[in-house]
Amino acid sequence: MHKTGDVVKIFAGNAGRNLSLKICKELGLPLGEANVGSFSDGEIAITIDESVRGADVFIIQSTAPPHVNTYLMELLIMIDALKRASAGRITAVIPYYGYARQDRKARARDPISAKLVADLLTTAGADRVLTMDLHAAQIQGYFDIPLDHLLGQSLLADYVRRKDLEDMVVVSPDFGSVTRARDFSSKIDSSIAIIEKRRPKANEAEVMSIIGDVKGKNVILIDDMIDTAGTICQAAQVLVDIGAKSVMACCTHAVFSGPAIERLENSIIDEVVILDTIELGAEKRFDKLTILSSAKIFAEAIRRIYQNDSLSELFDGIK
Repeated sequence: MHKTGDVVKIFAGNAGRNLSLKICKELGLPLGEANVGSFSDGEIAITIDESVRGADVFIIQSTAPPHVNTYLMELLIMIDALKRASAGRITAVIPYYGYARQDRKARARDPISAKLVADLLTTAGADRVLTMDLHAAQIQGYFDIPLDHLLGQSLLADYVRRKDLEDMVVVSPDFGSVTRARDFSSKIDSSIAIIEKRRPKANEAEVMSIIGDVKGKNVILIDDMIDTAGTICQAAQVLVDIGAKSVMACCTHAVFSGPAIERLENSIIDEVVILDTIELGAEKRFDKLTILSSAKIFAEAIRRIYQNDSLSELFDGIK
């Protein structure tokens, strides 16, 4: 792992320490010694307890619920601390990039918060960003520093292939996920269908029609994230109502906010398959849930960045 005369170090914030430890195990490296806490008034307190001078440093931290803003501030302050400690290069490893859905002005006077977060990371001192399955691909263009965008769908596709289901069809829950569904269908060699829907207001969706054939087929609903689960549960019910044999939901990021757990538990969905980009507490785990680890692909990406190797092979996953 090490180059002669160079040092690589991995640090983690409080979001997803289990994933950080798995990544370190894959790399054969210890997790860096740092204390990430807060003062009595709520301000973030960061202490780096080892030398990082000249080191190639990677900070693993999802800006994820339930403490999105706290985790973001932890990441920014840790970057600042490492920069002031003369780290050679700082890469922010953000398995789940919060605020990604605020990527454009949908109405007058809306913020573009995804761009603001990109600016904050750059200003804090990050030299590079490594993330997975951004909600919108154009967010890559918000950064003036290199960004490596990993795709988690290969891990999900490998799992689905091992299920050895017949008559599969990949269904996009909306037009925004059509490209993702098409790519996924090519990986598992299946047909594709699309749900056309109208969204009356935020976090509510009304299914309008199905484009494609799902009758008598095993459906794989694919999306980048599940938030309140309203869209995906409603979609699953409609698909079964028109003749789908079974429904499996696959997503990279398990946001699971609000009534998501209750909806998924009570839904017609047979299995919910996610990656571990967001760490889930016991209260957000249920019998239908399958969690796949993204540690191996993140570890390989970190190794390649450190050794200045190409990451392009990782865009289709690793074996």
